[in-house]
Amino acid sequence: MVSTFVHAADIPVTVYADAGYPPYSYEKDGKPAGLYHDIVQAAFSHMQGYKIEVHTVPWKRGMALLKSGTGFALYPPYMNTKDEPWTWPYSQPLFEEHVVAYCRKDVIAAKPRKRWPEDFYGLTIGNNAGFIVGGEAFDAAVKAGHLRIEEGKDSETNIIKLGMKRIDCYINDRVSIQWTLNQLKASGKYHEGLAHAELAEAIQIAANQGYLGYTSRDKGRYTYKSDFVKQFDAAIQQMKRSGEMDTITRNFFKTHQ
Repeated sequence: MVSTFVHAADIPVTVYADAGYPPYSYEKDGKPAGLYHDIVQAAFSHMQGYKIEVHTVPWKRGMALLKSGTGFALYPPYMNTKDEPWTWPYSQPLFEEHVVAYCRKDVIAAKPRKRWPEDFYGLTIGNNAGFIVGGEAFDAAVKAGHLRIEEGKDSETNIIKLGMKRIDCYINDRVSIQWTLNQLKASGKYHEGLAHAELAEAIQIAANQGYLGYTSRDKGRYTYKSDFVKQFDAAIQQMKRSGEMDTITRNFFKTHQ
């Protein structure tokens, strides 16, 4: 559950991570794992003066901690000051994700699905609990009753629901969907074309950066915030300039095919 990077110095800091968003951020054997974990751990190693622990939590709980000011930082939110005004500041961007709609093949074959969200009206769309990834037009369509959103706790839950025809499509990052689906097939939990529906990508919805987001509701509780933010951003910029970021990303995907 806890991953720790210890410096000789001092200030204890807890950073929260999404527990159910593989391969980017998840819990494995009781410890945080994923691409974002590799990135932030490397950044922490360039920082001075902190003893940093990473705790995995369900996404909605992590957001609630930032909203109440009782959590210092959480990764990896997209920048969304309209719906999540309590998350500020955001770090330097860590990685670009591509949000897509994955659907059952029979849903895609039923009619053209070229426009988002208009061509998906009347469908039930799966989403990870607390994720806001469909865009403003999608949110408006949900409120107007043109389509329905159904939340599941994580990627695995939603893909199983999609395969069981309990939802029509699922929106999330492309790599996360593909990775989780492959893991489910390898473990015998998903039998495409047999017990479960065949799936395919219908449309790309957006490209978004993932960040380390900090609470703006702490009322000065975290006296070290400005220094931490400055050091973390400097570390990320240094990692990008030196090629370390590219190496981390390349090595991660090489070992997580």
